[in-house]
Amino acid sequence: MQQPSSHISTTAPALTALLKQQFGFDQFREGQQAVIEHILSGHSSLAIFPTGSGKSLCYQFSALQLANVTLVISPLLALMKDQIAFLHSKGISAASIDSSLTYEQSQQVMRDVRSGQTKILMVSVERFKNERFRQFLSSITISLLVVDEAHCISEWGHNFRPDYLKIPVYCQEFAIPQVLLLTATATAKVKQDMAKRFNILPQQVVQTGFYRANLDISVLPVLESEKNTSLSHCVSQYNGAGIIYVTLQKTAEDVAQYLTTQGFQATAYHAGLESDIRNQIQHRFMNGEINIIVATIAFGMGIDKSNIRFVIHYDLPKSIENYSQEIGRAGRDNGLSHCVTLANKDGLSTIENFVYGDTPEPSAIAKLIQHITAEVDNGRWEMQESSISSSCNIKLLPLKTLLVQLELAKVVKPSFAYFAEFKYQFLVDKHQLLAGFDGHRQTFLNQIFEHTRFKKVWGQLDFDSLYQAYGAERQRVVAALEYLADKQMILLETKKITQVFEVNPAALVQKDLIGQLSDYFQSNEVKEIARLNQLLAFFESQTCITARLAHYFDDNAAPSQCGHCSVCRGKPAILPQKAIAPIENLTDIQAHLDSFNQHMLTKGHLSVSVSVQAKFLAGMTVPIFARIRVKQLPGFGYCSEYRYQDIVNCIDKYNQNGAH
Repeated sequence: MQQPSSHISTTAPALTALLKQQFGFDQFREGQQAVIEHILSGHSSLAIFPTGSGKSLCYQFSALQLANVTLVISPLLALMKDQIAFLHSKGISAASIDSSLTYEQSQQVMRDVRSGQTKILMVSVERFKNERFRQFLSSITISLLVVDEAHCISEWGHNFRPDYLKIPVYCQEFAIPQVLLLTATATAKVKQDMAKRFNILPQQVVQTGFYRANLDISVLPVLESEKNTSLSHCVSQYNGAGIIYVTLQKTAEDVAQYLTTQGFQATAYHAGLESDIRNQIQHRFMNGEINIIVATIAFGMGIDKSNIRFVIHYDLPKSIENYSQEIGRAGRDNGLSHCVTLANKDGLSTIENFVYGDTPEPSAIAKLIQHITAEVDNGRWEMQESSISSSCNIKLLPLKTLLVQLELAKVVKPSFAYFAEFKYQFLVDKHQLLAGFDGHRQTFLNQIFEHTRFKKVWGQLDFDSLYQAYGAERQRVVAALEYLADKQMILLETKKITQVFEVNPAALVQKDLIGQLSDYFQSNEVKEIARLNQLLAFFESQTCITARLAHYFDDNAAPSQCGHCSVCRGKPAILPQKAIAPIENLTDIQAHLDSFNQHMLTKGHLSVSVSVQAKFLAGMTVPIFARIRVKQLPGFGYCSEYRYQDIVNCIDKYNQNGAH
């Protein structure tokens, strides 16, 4: 375990003096100093602070005192950019390696890290699959690994991301001595899970209170047909900036349009917009040029605007955790802010259907196993995620989860990932380049150039022929190309990331592997639906909403009655639900199903399962639908108001009647 540099004093006066000198702040906020002391004493730590209460400063301050670079894993590009902009404003050198950078910009970032000029480097967890990035990490010394939104590590968390399960392995692989986990939303179970994965002791966990006295929380029972009227009434009562959260991109557009017609200045924000438009909207909101954002959950992570006066949930959030994060963006300046949920049960089936849409069918899991069995070569299986996702009809996130589960079941073991294509062009004359190296290195580089097929300027390297002719190991070749690129002798381009797994053939044929994997996804489905029911119970709470929220996140110090929520004001909510005709009364289901089955048949799909038919009628997106343009059929989403299970039952009845 790394010990702090000898010149660092962890006494309170010394740390406060550094804080003033480096960041311009007079004192630490609650919890910050305790976390920093753990890190500077050579220990790991887990920090659980509410949204907006200064988690980032814990690593930013520590990074400046540590000898080598601090590597930060962050889930969102916008989050990284905001944090880097803040650090630059304080004169602190920080950078990210991400998809928005040009090749030369990435190279410059790596040079700055190697030279010690850059103290903080931010990346997404997916970057670790990149063999060029891994090569780079192997060549530097890392003082601290920081995991932002660390609840993504836990399968009990609300935003579980399978790639996060690999982070403890990366710590070992790159000899990273300390970690700092940061989150705002951890239940007791998630907290224990995170600490256990990184061997963090109970005394190294720092949790501050969850209760925020300046947030006024209301749950308003509103029929769907009356939502817009209620919304404009709410917005007219509040001054200042606000965020209105919705579930669907189309709703964001419609609600922003409605508010504009009512004389409010509102703009829609969602993942369907071009990234430069999203950045422009975010920038204008931060600068006060736009007052109201109507957004899907794509907006908000890393939004550090202190004077957001209201957050309104037009649709139900996905979970209590999401709700907590989203209202946490209000009132960071400690001024009174209003958090209102316009609540009914009408949109429940939409949220439920998101859950069901992510569950791969047993036949899809079987197809993945068939792929591995058919494609394994000398104990190795190579795959590209997007093509496997499309072929097996498994969405990308469940596919990643499946691969992690296969790893945990000892069926596959990730070996490495590589780019299927390495292309380069010379920036200096080839002979001049070779003349700059001694005999042995010159020979090695010449071998690389000999096994490159050039088309005009760009050449594509053939690793296999190079290995067969000279036994040149791929890792050494990649290191050589990276070196030439770093020295600006060549321009290097890489494409098509391919993951390589070692396969255990005995485990691959183990009894009921497909059944076990299906059960895992079914149990996740049950867990997510239970989470939804918890959310409904939370909004229909008969006891103080603020206290209930704090207790959910294992904070038992909050007051039992806050006095500033709708329950404390004597208005507990009973959520209404619009009556809809029984699904059996819909007369066009059979016609839409026949049209869908015929379309699938013409595209080569001889048999279509009930769950695929149900996903079509519910309007869920799965890879196969995009591939064969199912969304253009008139029946797509015909039953979107109904619960998935009701649609399945209805199709089963049709099939039974058709069989008779």
